[in-house]
Amino acid sequence: MPKSRRRKKDDAQAPEPREGRDPSVSGRWVVPTMLTLLLLGLVWIVTYYLLREHIGFMDALGGWNLVIGMGLITGGFITATQWK
Repeated sequence: MPKSRRRKKDDAQAPEPREGRDPSVSGRWVVPTMLTLLLLGLVWIVTYYLLREHIGFMDALGGWNLVIGMGLITGGFITATQWK
């Protein structure tokens, strides 16, 4: 069976990175945003379970409070995927 030709390494060059920023480092906003979303979601759910009778709008939302809290936590996990 004949061997296939090998490509020259000069033919396939990677695009040059933009100057001023290292692409392997995440932005400074990622960690604070991630932690804020995770903690805010946790605080929302705990507050709902402990103080729903005392906070009128939380009692009116009912089960949607869990959707809001889990949405915030999911946003934190999605933001965590940007952390390098």
